[in-house]
Amino acid sequence: MKGSEKTGELSTILGKGSVFEGKLNVEHTLRIDGKFTGDIVTTDTLIIGKEGNINGNVEGKMLIVGGKLSGTAKIKDKIVLETKSEFHGEMKTTRLVIDEGAIFDGRCSMKHSTELSQQKQNVHPNDNPSPFNKVS
Repeated sequence: MKGSEKTGELSTILGKGSVFEGKLNVEHTLRIDGKFTGDIVTTDTLIIGKEGNINGNVEGKMLIVGGKLSGTAKIKDKIVLETKSEFHGEMKTTRLVIDEGAIFDGRCSMKHSTELSQQKQNVHPNDNPSPFNKVS
């Protein structure tokens, strides 16, 4: 049955008013609407709701912040900081979206995914003519 499961499936929720401290490993999508202190690893998306507050380290495929996150985020695909959200710390990702009104206080390192890097290494500069590549 594992092969037929869809990605993006919301499988775990830490509800509003909940408090959790420790380490959490989750397959699929995780939503935090309460307070979490510790480490989170998910194979898919981590959503921090408007009332959500995380103090710790997070890893996953995608991160959507509506509330507050203080710590580090290592996200493979994309981080979205929604309006009125707060991020304090360090993030590593390939894509970053910061909505107007969001607070970003920290450091961001953006690198292409391994696949994109390998594709760029295989392209010869003369294969893709550009006015910037012309030699006079």
